[in-house]
Amino acid sequence: MAAPWQPLLEWWFGSAETPAAMVADKARLWFGKRDSQDLEARKRFGGLVEQALAGDLAAWAQCPEGWLALVILLDQLPRMIFRDTPKAFSADARAQALVAQGVAADFDRRLSAIQRVFVYLVFEHCEHLAVQNEAVSRFAALLAQQAETDRAIFADYLDYAERHRDVIARFGRFPHRNVILGRESTVEEVAFLREPGSRF
Repeated sequence: MAAPWQPLLEWWFGSAETPAAMVADKARLWFGKRDSQDLEARKRFGGLVEQALAGDLAAWAQCPEGWLALVILLDQLPRMIFRDTPKAFSADARAQALVAQGVAADFDRRLSAIQRVFVYLVFEHCEHLAVQNEAVSRFAALLAQQAETDRAIFADYLDYAERHRDVIARFGRFPHRNVILGRESTVEEVAFLREPGSRF
């Protein structure tokens, strides 16, 4: 019998066997902003997200694959299902704690390189500089482990981690979240948000 997290992992990562093929197949799902994708996520996995938010799926974190699925339910899917609302970020602290626990147990090292990206993205989503530095360190190490044919993919992930870290180093928070979270933007943040590429 298939594990309860298997349908989510199959939907999120697909069946491609190389990082390049997986990115070609799934990058639009991972990083695109499409109403149809958000609706599909809500219909297929909204119930699991709510269970994860309620703390009912803690047992999943006992093995690397279940742990990864739970990380995605707490970090990635709320950003789709609850896009542009405070609830999109409501499980971030729990996702960060979950990732820290799994990384301490070396769960991440038992996953594929692309799967590890979505573990380390949890660090990248954090509004604390020390955690951002951890994200950069993890993505740099991941890049160093890749074959030459895949290095460009993982260099891009490192670049994004560095850009996120630089924003937190400058502002102490992500200015593009301010409106959603009801935070007042500073004059400097407003000017920054007018710059191309300032919104992640």
